[in-house]
Amino acid sequence: MRIAIVDRARCRPKDCSHECQRFCPRVRTGDETVIFPEGPDKPPVIVEALCSGEAICVKKCPYHVIKIVNLPEELESDTSHRYSVNGFKLFRLPTPKVGQVLGLIGPNGVGKTTAIQILAGELRPNMGRIDNPPEWDEIIHQYRGSELQPFFERIQAGNIVPVHKPQTITDIPKMKAIADRPISDLLESSDTSGRLKELKDDMNLGDIWDRPVKVLSGGELQRVAITAALVREGDIYFFDEPTAYLDVRERLRVGRAIRQLADLGKTVIVVEHDLSILDYVSDLVCLFYGNPGVYGIISNPHGTRVGVNQFLDGFIPDENMRFRDTSISFKGMSTEDIEFTSSEPLVEYGNMKKSFEDFSLEVMSGRVSKGQVIGILGPNGIGKTTFVRMLAGELDPDEGEAPKKTISGLDLKISYKPQYIPKDFEGNLRMYLREAGGNTIDSADFKTSVINKLELEHLLDHQIQDLSGGELQRAAIAACLSREADIYLLDEPSAFLDIEQRLASSRAIRRHVRINLKTAFVVEHSILMADYLSDSLVVFKGNPGKTGIASSVQTLRSGMNSFLKEMGVTFRRDPQTGRPRVNKDGSQLDSQQKASGDYYYVGKGK
Repeated sequence: MRIAIVDRARCRPKDCSHECQRFCPRVRTGDETVIFPEGPDKPPVIVEALCSGEAICVKKCPYHVIKIVNLPEELESDTSHRYSVNGFKLFRLPTPKVGQVLGLIGPNGVGKTTAIQILAGELRPNMGRIDNPPEWDEIIHQYRGSELQPFFERIQAGNIVPVHKPQTITDIPKMKAIADRPISDLLESSDTSGRLKELKDDMNLGDIWDRPVKVLSGGELQRVAITAALVREGDIYFFDEPTAYLDVRERLRVGRAIRQLADLGKTVIVVEHDLSILDYVSDLVCLFYGNPGVYGIISNPHGTRVGVNQFLDGFIPDENMRFRDTSISFKGMSTEDIEFTSSEPLVEYGNMKKSFEDFSLEVMSGRVSKGQVIGILGPNGIGKTTFVRMLAGELDPDEGEAPKKTISGLDLKISYKPQYIPKDFEGNLRMYLREAGGNTIDSADFKTSVINKLELEHLLDHQIQDLSGGELQRAAIAACLSREADIYLLDEPSAFLDIEQRLASSRAIRRHVRINLKTAFVVEHSILMADYLSDSLVVFKGNPGKTGIASSVQTLRSGMNSFLKEMGVTFRRDPQTGRPRVNKDGSQLDSQQKASGDYYYVGKGK
C-alpha cells in the first residue's frame, strides 16, 4: 500500500515548474500518475495506484510539500478515515472504557484530534472512501465483534451525550455571543450536573469569577473551558490538551478534577503531551505513531505505566512494531544533594527587587557556571518572566543591579526567547534564522545539532507567517541558540510542542550549552521537562499576581523538594526509564515520602 501526500496549504503550483510531474518516471512512460487540474493555483493530484514509489517528486519539489510512504498492505482493512485525495490517513480507533480515563499519547499530526472527533460523533469515519463514504449501518458492520460496535450503535441512535473540551481555546474570546459575558454567567448556564459550586473552589476560579471572558489570560481561559466541560452532564468526556497554558500546580488540580469524572462512572478520553500528568490521570493509554501529516496508526490499549514506557522505548512488543529508531531515557539522578561544579563560574547577580502597580518581585542572589542549565519553576503570575527579562536587560530592577559583566570582566551577551512568539516577520525561516544568528546557521555543527534536531530543515523556505504554533516555537528556539551569547534565556520552550519535540528541543539546548560552555535559564511548567533539562533550579514562591520571591540557584534535588513540598505532591522514578511519575494522593509511597520529607524521587533512575 502506498500513500502519497500533497500539502495543499503550502503547495505553490503557479510559482514552480511542475517538477513533480516532469520528473515522474511513470509520467514519462505515458501514465497519468501526476495530474494538474485546470487553474493556476490548484495543487497536483498523485494517483497512488499508479505511483511506483521512487519518490523522485519528493526530492525535486522546490517547496517540500510532497511525501510518499510505503505501508503494509494489511493495514488497508484497518483504515478508519481519510480527509481527501492525497490527504492524511488514519488507521484504527481507540476504544473508550466506561468508568476509566483513556490517555492518547503521540506526536502532533498523527490523528489524535481526528480520533476524538470521530468518537465524539463530530466526524463520521469514511473508512478511506472519500467519494463514496459509508453510512452508519455499514460503519457499525465494519466494527462488528469489537467494543466499538455497541459504541457506534449508541452514537447512531443518539444515546450518547458527548462533552468535548477543544484543543484551541484562544478563539473563545473572539466569539461575540460570550466575549462580554462574565464567566460566572457562562458557567452557571452550562451547569447541568450541579457540580459548579465545588468545582469553583477546586479549579481556583474565585478571583476571576466576575471577569468577562474577553479579558482572561491563556491559563484562565483554559481553566474556564475545562470547568465548562466538567459541569455538563454527559456520557463521554473529551479533553484535548487540557494543561496548555497552565503551571504545575494548576495541571495537578485539573488532573484531579478529570479523575473524579471516572470515579463518577463516566467515560473519559484525554490527549496530553505532559507525560507526568498523563500518567497521573490515566488508567489506560493508546499509542499513536506514524508520519505526522501523512498517516497515523493507533495501538491497542495498554496499562498506563507500560504504555508510556513503550512510547519512550519506541517499540510495541505485542505488535512487534518499532516506530522510532532510538529510545528515550531520562538521566539518572541520585538523592544526594550535589552542587554543580563541572565548570568555572560565569556570572553572579546580586539581590534585586522590581515593583509594579499591583505586583512586586524579590530576587535572591545567584551564581552560575559555564555549561549549566538552570530550570525556573513556579506558578503563573509569580514573576518568572519578569525575572528573565531583568536578566536579559529588558527591565531594570528598582533595587540592585542585573548582571552586565561576567566574572572575568567581559561584557555579558544574552540571547532571549520570549514566552509569546510574534508572527509579524516578513520573510521565510531561513531569513529569520540568518537575521538572528548570521552565518552561524550555515555551520555543519549547528545544522546537525539544532536545525536537524528540531526538524526545521524542510521548513527553511516557508514563510514565518505560515508556520504553525509548534513550528514557530521550534524556529524561535533555533534563533535563540544561533546568537553568540553567554547566557540563553528561554521562556516556556515546550509550549505547543508534542512530547518528542519537547525532548528533542531539550537535547538541542543541553548540547549547545555544554559543548560551547554557555549557560541557559529555562522557564518550564512541566516537571518531566524540568527534570530532563535542568542541572539546577530557581524556585519561585509567593502570592500569584501580588508578590513573588525567587530563590537563589539551588541543586536539582533541593529545588525540587522545596517546590513539590509547597504543592503537597510527591514524585518517584520509574525503574525502567527513570522518568518522573506522580504518586497518587494518599498512596503508601506518597505517605512515606511526605513523612520523610523527601518529595523528590526515591532511589535512582536508570
